[in-house]
Amino acid sequence: MQQKGAIRIIEWEDLDKRKFYSLGVFMTLTTRATVYPASLIRTLLQVQKGKALYSGTVDAFCKILRAEGVRGLYRGFMVNTFTLVSGQAYITTYELVRRYVNQYSPSNTVKSVVAGGAASLVAQTITVPIDVVSQHLMMQGQGEHLTRFKAKPKMMLTTTKRRLTFGQSRDITVQILAADGFKGFYRGYVASLLTYIPNSALWWPFYHFYTGQLSLLAPSECPHLLLQALAGPMAAATASTITNPMDVVRARVQVEGRSSVRETFKQLLAEEGARAMTKGLSARIISSLPTSVLIVVGYETLKRLSLRADLVDSRHW
Repeated sequence: MQQKGAIRIIEWEDLDKRKFYSLGVFMTLTTRATVYPASLIRTLLQVQKGKALYSGTVDAFCKILRAEGVRGLYRGFMVNTFTLVSGQAYITTYELVRRYVNQYSPSNTVKSVVAGGAASLVAQTITVPIDVVSQHLMMQGQGEHLTRFKAKPKMMLTTTKRRLTFGQSRDITVQILAADGFKGFYRGYVASLLTYIPNSALWWPFYHFYTGQLSLLAPSECPHLLLQALAGPMAAATASTITNPMDVVRARVQVEGRSSVRETFKQLLAEEGARAMTKGLSARIISSLPTSVLIVVGYETLKRLSLRADLVDSRHW
């Protein structure tokens, strides 16, 4: 009989790195494509003034789908795919820092907090410029006041109607560079770090905590992957709720071109009250739940498939 609560973590030294990276790219792309519509809606809700355009997550989804079809839910996605690099940087940093911290502390919580925060720092340094361009693309057609930069409409050969296409990232990139210089691509960088480092640092220990608690409650024959798939969304909902106020500020800073995190926070409270800090929370949780399931199932499966050949027969799941 397997001991309850003993879910063994696959560490960096247990992995075949070639398998790990080749399979990891596919997993990351699939996850991002699945949750991108919810991320887009979350950004739209966070940036709009009050409820000027959308009353909530479902309303935004229906209006975008009705006006632009499925394509409208993937505005800016092509640019966003470049974050595949940051995804690989994230998991590499997380695993390596866990291994390093293990030399000083055997506590899984300590390793998870430090590694999660460090991984987010590295990933955000790569991701923020991509996010800045992607978010301005998300805002196209959503109101003149929501973004400083406008992509040029393309003339379709089969019609005289002008409409936006996916190939507008160059327009936005050139405008940002001309208006703000290179630092324009890192607008909101501090706000991003203040959002995602705590979120990542909280997600991992909560994930391991919930996994451990569920394993104590579940029958010993219950598959570990099922317990991990349940623990992931629980950890995501907890971390998202705690860090959402900073995520709202981050979105405003990046899209509206603000320079001060503190002033943006104060203005939000003054204009829209404390409820402004919950804007986009439901969309964020909705996007984080399937994301967490996909990440957990994909990541844990990825690590099992990437397990060194000499260890395969010694592990039981």
